[in-house]
Amino acid sequence: MNKGELIDKIAKDTKLTKRQSSDALNAVLSAVTTTLGKGGKVTLVGFGTFSVSKRASRKGRNPRTNKEITIKAKKVAKFKAGVELAKKVNKG
Repeated sequence: MNKGELIDKIAKDTKLTKRQSSDALNAVLSAVTTTLGKGGKVTLVGFGTFSVSKRASRKGRNPRTNKEITIKAKKVAKFKAGVELAKKVNKG
């Protein structure tokens, strides 16, 4: 499912217009992005938790030259599924 399909589904399920559904989804995504950008986390009980994790620098290899390189440390977004989501995914 892509973003457009998700907006259509929200509109259908909530009886909102596509424009209202798009605005609502964009507001949620913006809130999650802003919170993660500040180093916070977002927990949606039963669904899961979005958080930021620090990845240490490490050694790697350039696949073209096989030369060793250093991969810089960085922050990455993480998602951990909640219990209810995990149950529904494993049920199918």
